[in-house]
Amino acid sequence: MKILSKISILSMMLLVMVSCKKDKASAVTGEAQKVEETTSTASYNVDAMNSMVNWSGSKLTGTHTGTLKVSNGNVTMNKGKVTGGTFTIDMNSLTNTDLAAGQGKEKLEGHLKSPDFFDVGAHPTASFTITKVAEAMGDDAVNALVYGNLTIKGVEKNVGFKAMINDKGEGVSISAPEFSINRTDFGIEFGSNSILGVAKDKAIDDNIKLSIELSAS
Repeated sequence: MKILSKISILSMMLLVMVSCKKDKASAVTGEAQKVEETTSTASYNVDAMNSMVNWSGSKLTGTHTGTLKVSNGNVTMNKGKVTGGTFTIDMNSLTNTDLAAGQGKEKLEGHLKSPDFFDVGAHPTASFTITKVAEAMGDDAVNALVYGNLTIKGVEKNVGFKAMINDKGEGVSISAPEFSINRTDFGIEFGSNSILGVAKDKAIDDNIKLSIELSAS
């Protein structure tokens, strides 16, 4: 009985460890939330030149990385705390960074912009609107939990992720370390291993990893 008890305790510990590892990388995703009116004492415009979204996607044969430009937006604050904001992502700016020109870079970028994936002809922008900011504890790399409505390809979902927010007095920076979203939540199902008939060696991971660098002044 003692041996069985030890095995049970060990199994529970492993389950908790795996769950924590998954939670650390994955964004909390749910239905879009109402954007509440908040009191703000300052509003800053997003600095497009110093703001960027980094992405990566993978399949069995490897991983591709790239960037997306933030075209505009604003962040509101009250007493040094972020109270709201929104920013727009230029989907036409989607760029691959791991392939060289003439070696598949242009083909991959074209495919990702096609209706199979982000359909930038019909949906040239994506957007994120902050719905809630909470304090994060126990991690020196971040100080906030940011929740907001993310719209991709016309589908709106509320996502939450960890971030480091720095009040610069006359501006603010928001830096979100890598987290993942499930692309099928936004209707992007091409090559998904959840679709019948997709061979395992051809399947593309449903998770897209993102990191965000946002500056506003």
